Amino acid sequence: MPSRLVAQRLPWSDPVAIFTGGLGAQQHAFWLDAGPDADAGFSWMGVGTPADHPPADVLLAASPNDRAYATDPTDAASIPGPFHGGWVGWSGYDTAAAAAGAPARVEDADGPPHVWLRTDWFLTIDHAARRMWLVGPLASMAEARERVAGWVAASRAASAAPRRPANGGPATLVASARHTASEYAALIERCRDAIRAGDAYQLCLTTRFTVTASTAFDPVATYLALRSALPAHHGGFIRSGDTALLSASPERFLEVRDAVVRTRPIKGTRPRGHDDTEDEELRRQLQESVKERAENVMIVDLMRNDLQRVCVPGTVVTERLLEVESYSAVHQLVSTVAGELVAETTLGDLCTATFPAGSMTGAPKLSAMTILHALEAGSRGLYAGCFGWVGADGAADLAMTIRSVVLRPDGAYVGAGGGITWLSDAAEEVAEVGIKARGPLAALGVGLPPGW
Repeated sequence: MPSRLVAQRLPWSDPVAIFTGGLGAQQHAFWLDAGPDADAGFSWMGVGTPADHPPADVLLAASPNDRAYATDPTDAASIPGPFHGGWVGWSGYDTAAAAAGAPARVEDADGPPHVWLRTDWFLTIDHAARRMWLVGPLASMAEARERVAGWVAASRAASAAPRRPANGGPATLVASARHTASEYAALIERCRDAIRAGDAYQLCLTTRFTVTASTAFDPVATYLALRSALPAHHGGFIRSGDTALLSASPERFLEVRDAVVRTRPIKGTRPRGHDDTEDEELRRQLQESVKERAENVMIVDLMRNDLQRVCVPGTVVTERLLEVESYSAVHQLVSTVAGELVAETTLGDLCTATFPAGSMTGAPKLSAMTILHALEAGSRGLYAGCFGWVGADGAADLAMTIRSVVLRPDGAYVGAGGGITWLSDAAEEVAEVGIKARGPLAALGVGLPPGW
């Protein structure tokens, strides 16, 4: 049985100082990051022990008496925030697609398809209150406090010289593309052929940009560059062994709290404008686009169908529909679907019903995944999967692995794609992929190849 957990208040420290002072260099570490200027919500950072998966039998409607934590009234406040200990990690796309019955490629070079760290101890950061707590087994608290204090001190003492995100090579590196822009445009037409034939009505066509390096990229500096350029409410750094996932994800996949599950699919993208007038016009175009609205509604319908497999009949509702959210690089069209989970629903049940996410497959889901497997001609790896936390008490918060960099010993890769419907314009879709890939590649000091 896991050790009972306690929470102890710490003096406020800049999370970046803890990260750069030593946390980011740990072999099995994480930072689930609300963003560089967050003034609301929570972040969590800490270390853990690798586990294959969170147990599939974790109840997502567990009562408080079933929780795998407790507080020590003589030493700790109640554990703040929604995450009370459990697992932090990622699950990739390809093995999930195979489990759903679709053809899939699983490549060792992509990194472990699943990494989940059973939390040893972690910091809970309340951005609204600017408060910080250390959470872990009571027996480990003294050592953990010393490590955190040491990392803060090390950060203050470090040289002011910035860390280079790249591997020491020139900043003019250019990524190699799985598909040229013209090849991707041709694949869009093949998607439209499949839609014309009635085999699908929306397809999330993706590609990959790869950087090969003789020396490994610096995960800490790369993540700092990524979060600075693309601040997001579901940023994430998860490092385990020789693989690191760095994400500036704007898309929440699944949130489970008090036996209610929510998903927030994103479909529809426009770049930010060069000035306020252009920016507002691009936002208006997104809001009014027939193609983007139709694409979003298609995925809302798919997610409603997925959630109905594990929710109480009549409780699945669309809480928000076709709302524009703006980020540093893009405007996005977002909807929210929610439902009340059936009693005794487990994590395994929910993942079987919903993963891979419909926003990264298309619809109908199995047909879409089968078509895309043939068109994309390569694995997706960690891209188009999910990452985040699963609590031992049945809560969870998982984001889509998009706007992300996967670091491996010999380089890095970035996935990007877009939803294709009958109304898609190939040139616009190619441009959208370039917009999505540009920021993550720039965090590596790498440019897009010609045409993108």
